[in-house]
Amino acid sequence: MKLEKAILGAGCFWHVEEFFSNIKGVHATRVGYACGITKDPTYKLVCTGDTGHVEVVEITFNPEIVKYDQLLKQFWQIHDPTSVDKQGPDVGSQYKSALCVLNDIQNEVAKKSKKEIQNKFDNKVVTLICRCKIFYPAEEYHQKYLKKNPGY
Repeated sequence: MKLEKAILGAGCFWHVEEFFSNIKGVHATRVGYACGITKDPTYKLVCTGDTGHVEVVEITFNPEIVKYDQLLKQFWQIHDPTSVDKQGPDVGSQYKSALCVLNDIQNEVAKKSKKEIQNKFDNKVVTLICRCKIFYPAEEYHQKYLKKNPGY
């Protein structure tokens, strides 16, 4: 079995991780930071808005069970891709909607998916599509946060 990875940003990474960890075919999730300019970012640094990083979830999945484009369909449903730097009560550039692609195939699928979803919105879809050069895992206390803190 050959596993693949996807990196998605849709607001607070705790909730995004929890959602995707429950999809059949997803083997693992990790929260972290991507698409910024600061090397080895920390949560405190990312929250300043100066790093360019987005809170993301790295999803390891089995493409024989769930395909990348199917993950993107879920991605579009769990957040507002027309909201600039804000999801729900969370405000800041680290909460932007982002597809952090890992290769040319993901880049093409992401662009096509974004174009298709735009037809469902009156407002412009502002989702960033960036090439993910490095995924930085978040601090351990952020990993599986909602599982560690039920009822939060």
